[in-house]
Amino acid sequence: MSWSSDKYLKDMKEEVEKQSENDKIAISVQDLYKSFKLPTERAWGLKQAIFNRLKGIKGYKKQEVLKGINFDVKKGEFLGIVGRNGSGKSTLLKILSGIYLPDRGSVKVNGTLVPFIELGVGFNPELTGKENVYLNGALLGFSNSEMDDMYDEIVKFAELDQFMNQKLKNYSSGMQVRLAFSIAIRARGDILVLDEVLAVGDAAFQEKCNSYFQSLHGNQTVVLVTHSMENVEKFCDRAILIEDGKVACDGKPSKVTKEYLKLWS
Repeated sequence: MSWSSDKYLKDMKEEVEKQSENDKIAISVQDLYKSFKLPTERAWGLKQAIFNRLKGIKGYKKQEVLKGINFDVKKGEFLGIVGRNGSGKSTLLKILSGIYLPDRGSVKVNGTLVPFIELGVGFNPELTGKENVYLNGALLGFSNSEMDDMYDEIVKFAELDQFMNQKLKNYSSGMQVRLAFSIAIRARGDILVLDEVLAVGDAAFQEKCNSYFQSLHGNQTVVLVTHSMENVEKFCDRAILIEDGKVACDGKPSKVTKEYLKLWS
């Protein structure tokens, strides 16, 4: 066999191994940057606006929120993202969910991602509970037939079967929370993205959610943003600490928890 054939086989083997490794990755975040323009003063009229422009006075200041974020999430991994308020973690989650676009860098998602950033977003109070389930499913990218397959499971988990034909405006806030949360966690996506939503509903429903999350290990990819170090230790396989728009620590939950607590000492 010639040298060129040996090199070809070696390159092919490396390519197959690389592809196999990539297939194990659910989310890949590379060199992610994000900034926002915050208004500083308002020009009252065209004359003032022209004057400000000529003087080089900008009506905004640039706030850099994410400053070169890099990490991968493996399939079946339960990842916790922690950080102080304003560190950039919620912005990161919204980029993962496709709500924001990054200024620079890339996010690659391998599978169906179900984001749950705020409770009840996308609900219509004039529609019934059942209609809202299908509305939310459509917003998440599921077809009616796919929602047909998920519907009974969602309603059962929410424990709202007898109320599904009532308008949502007649639901209590606790009932709305249970329905919204059940849609997110029982929709059959490959990746579940959650932002500070584990403490929902009454004590019994919280316990039910806790049991559900404990059952997810290795079965579904989950990304959870939280301030609760207890939840990080309880549920997560791995955690990331975001500080000042950068990854300050990445590793075992116990290690990341200690680094987070040091920020407050």
